[in-house]
Amino acid sequence: MNALPLWTLDAMQAAMRAEAKGAPPQAITGISIDSRTVAPGEAYFAIKGAVHDGHDFVDAALKAGAALAVVEKAQVGKFAADAPLLVVDEVLAGLVDLARASRARLEGQVIAVTGSVGKTSTKEALLHVLSAQGQTHASAASFNNHWGVPLSLARCPAAARYAVFEIGMNHAGEISPLVKMVRPHVAIITTVEPVHLEFFTGIEAIADAKAEIFEGVEPGGAVVLNRDNAQFARLSRRARECGISRIVSFGANERAEARLLDLSLHATCSAVHADILGHEVTYKLGMPGRHMAMNSLGVLAASSLAGADLALASLSLSQLVPAAGRGVRQTLLVPGGEIILIDESYNANPASMAAALSVLGRMPVGAQGRRIAVLGDMLELGPTGAKLHAGLNEAIKAEHVDLVYCCGPLMRNLWDALSTGKRGGYADNAANLEAQVLAALRAGDAVMIKGSFGSKMKTIVSALEKRFPGKAALDEAAV
Repeated sequence: MNALPLWTLDAMQAAMRAEAKGAPPQAITGISIDSRTVAPGEAYFAIKGAVHDGHDFVDAALKAGAALAVVEKAQVGKFAADAPLLVVDEVLAGLVDLARASRARLEGQVIAVTGSVGKTSTKEALLHVLSAQGQTHASAASFNNHWGVPLSLARCPAAARYAVFEIGMNHAGEISPLVKMVRPHVAIITTVEPVHLEFFTGIEAIADAKAEIFEGVEPGGAVVLNRDNAQFARLSRRARECGISRIVSFGANERAEARLLDLSLHATCSAVHADILGHEVTYKLGMPGRHMAMNSLGVLAASSLAGADLALASLSLSQLVPAAGRGVRQTLLVPGGEIILIDESYNANPASMAAALSVLGRMPVGAQGRRIAVLGDMLELGPTGAKLHAGLNEAIKAEHVDLVYCCGPLMRNLWDALSTGKRGGYADNAANLEAQVLAALRAGDAVMIKGSFGSKMKTIVSALEKRFPGKAALDEAAV
């Protein structure tokens, strides 16, 4: 038996109040906004972006097998008379309408995740544990903005038992319209930290922006908050003002409903003993770091509130692995032995930098090995940027990091603060730092690479992967 289509043509047309042109098929298997990756049977939405206009790629999408293209009325004359189209006034608005229709038909439990740090990891952990208990849909990658959230929601199958959506922001007012679209039964704020300070007056303003997530919580729904965070009281007060009475906290605080009782940190995993909503559980977490262990408490609390089995959820956490660019580690073969590469290149802020350095500090190294941090600029920190970069030196000293490579004008502040013995190298950008890092590595080293996405630290990760073969890949080839 064939699986039900994601959408029927009639349902899509009604949701978006669209006019059909050509002869689009009745069954639509998916939603895409990228002509390069659109799959046969999917609907291609020709969204206008900051750089490209999706209408320029409609023909390519249809040639790739797209079932139809959603285009705006003003541009319909560009396409062949028999091209399968749904015509709307504005394509992104049409996607939002489809997202709202998707939410209206969804009967499963919906969870929304935001926070200064750990949004994507928490979303991925929820996807992992809930998928073991029923059909689960979640945002792909970090699709958490004004187009990513409606795209993720429009892609949600009607039969999903659980749906998890990540909601991000870097300005006030961005979360509110997105969460009102998602309408979660459970909302999580992982933590509030000094991130995007360039656009806010201070940490309290960031907390208020994160608290917008409460505005869309369904009647009778719940919120999950970090009780160890300094903004907990402010957030819980705002939740009550929004009419939410079920406020569940997590953390080491003795008043937390999802409370850490004991934690054993290891290089590649953690052992956690916790009380989750009155039930004691002991579980292995397949990702290292205290920050990951703390967020796992929120994951289990939210899963329980959504009706999942707590024992099965905690058991599933042992198989959790990091998302791309968020702590993925691999063994690379270098002359004379191996190195461990930890890829944290997707993003960075002061809190996540401290957490990543803590993980690096626990990594075992070889007899002549060193713990090496390769760090790029943390962006959007405003006038506090210089101070926050220099302040990373305290974590570097506390975690016994042996050598630091810095790149970018903001990381120059850390470079100047480092003791001479910890200075590995400095360059103004990642491309210029690459050769220094490649030349310095030796057998036994553990190297962690991290920076904001805009600092392009992934280029150094890619250079290492290109220069040195991965041990796992060679072992698999040998088999």
